[in-house]
Amino acid sequence: MGFIRYILFVGAIVGLDQLVKVLTVANLALHETAPLFPGVLQLTYVRNTGAAFSSFEGQQWLFALIFLVFTGLILWEYFKKPMAFTGFERWCIAAIYGGGLGNMIDRLRLGYVVDMFETVFIDFPVFNVADCFITCGCAALMIHLAFFNKAFWKDEKSCA
Repeated sequence: MGFIRYILFVGAIVGLDQLVKVLTVANLALHETAPLFPGVLQLTYVRNTGAAFSSFEGQQWLFALIFLVFTGLILWEYFKKPMAFTGFERWCIAAIYGGGLGNMIDRLRLGYVVDMFETVFIDFPVFNVADCFITCGCAALMIHLAFFNKAFWKDEKSCA
């Protein structure tokens, strides 16, 4: 039953991400900007053919390979060799996966990722809903593993 909840969560993330991207493309011209929260956040439609900060631009095959490996590792870990992850950590992994899937759909369908959120108060790359889930999921997972899940760091012999 737990796995179904994670799948539904991933589906909700992908749905929200794709909805915001469709609305962005439908309502803004490429590189057009519209205020969202003046002085803080604006909408700017851009196309990203790379990863974070446009790194690895044009390497779509690499992103697909990484995503397939990540998918395989998640399924193997969950069904074959469960690790000492807490429920919270599994939700974080689902958030990361949902964000990755949202961006992978863009890469496969369009050849680029639609980004739209631009910070006004600092110079930061434009990002999207999927990026938020990836970043927040990673940060929360790392913090929780580092400070709250002592069982994760135990010897494999003592976890079994």
